[in-house]
Amino acid sequence: MTITAAFVLFSVTWFLTLFIVLAIGVESQGDTGEVVAGTPPSAPQSLNLPRKLKITTAVSALLFVLFYGVITSGYITIENMDVFGVMQGVPKPGE
Repeated sequence: MTITAAFVLFSVTWFLTLFIVLAIGVESQGDTGEVVAGTPPSAPQSLNLPRKLKITTAVSALLFVLFYGVITSGYITIENMDVFGVMQGVPKPGE
């Protein structure tokens, strides 16, 4: 795996993890009953973004190591995912 591919894999993993972590434990202003004038009741009351970014980075680093290991091990190949037989007869890289 090239450095660019590893960076892209980590970036995609980080952003997907961020979108999941952002939704965890957020109370809206409507839930707490303290709606600030000019904001919708669904606006978050407190977000604690630095903590969520640290959690996102830690979780995505672990997921990246897992994904990197699976990809570079060769355990899952294109032949495993070829359910329709489209890749039969196509030369493998390095052949």
